[in-house]
Amino acid sequence: MTSSTHRLVLWDIDQTLIDLRGAGRGWYRQVLTEVTGVTLTEMPDFFGRTERAITVELLTRHGIEPTEELIQRMWAALTAVSETALPELGKQGLALPGAAAALAGVAGAGGALQSLVTGNLRDIAWHKLSAFSLHTHLDFEIGGYGNLSAHRPDLVAYAVDRARAAHGSPFEPASVVVVGDTPHDIDAARAHGAVAVGVATGRFDEQALRDAGAQVVLRDLSDTNRVLAAVFGEG
Repeated sequence: MTSSTHRLVLWDIDQTLIDLRGAGRGWYRQVLTEVTGVTLTEMPDFFGRTERAITVELLTRHGIEPTEELIQRMWAALTAVSETALPELGKQGLALPGAAAALAGVAGAGGALQSLVTGNLRDIAWHKLSAFSLHTHLDFEIGGYGNLSAHRPDLVAYAVDRARAAHGSPFEPASVVVVGDTPHDIDAARAHGAVAVGVATGRFDEQALRDAGAQVVLRDLSDTNRVLAAVFGEG
């Protein structure tokens, strides 16, 4: 399939492209103790949320004031832990079915710029995806990352603005495609009039993603032609 349709495709990472089997929870457990000396007793919900939202809630639940200085220390430690874990990530987790082919297929079809809207920090996003060689078709410089806001729609706005500045294209809302596995991803897309593509490879099934307002819902990414049709609006 080929297309000259101009698109900005913004991918989620966890449970959309890869499954690290809860590694992030272990990283937070380790980092909370390293940075604050407090033992983790409560874990926030991670699904579809940003690193800023998760870190603030984690600290608050443990009676610690989430100052910006402390948040930054937590993130520096998280990044270091993810880098240390990098050699083992490929063994601990897996690329989800069709992820590599989907990224390559969109790149090969032409007419699309691919980046990320993810709750992860940028460096952690790089570590996670490079562990599975899923980074090569993505422009990491224009992504919307989890340090920016606790409000996920802000990440879409940031990525679109960065893409516009870097590539001199307006990227009107209908030309932006957000692909993710949670209602938070769908909400973020719809808040900007973007095309919301749900992938039912995480906690939420196909009906939950439709109910959230996804225009297209895929069981997974294994059918590359269906992925391309979703991205380029062809059926």
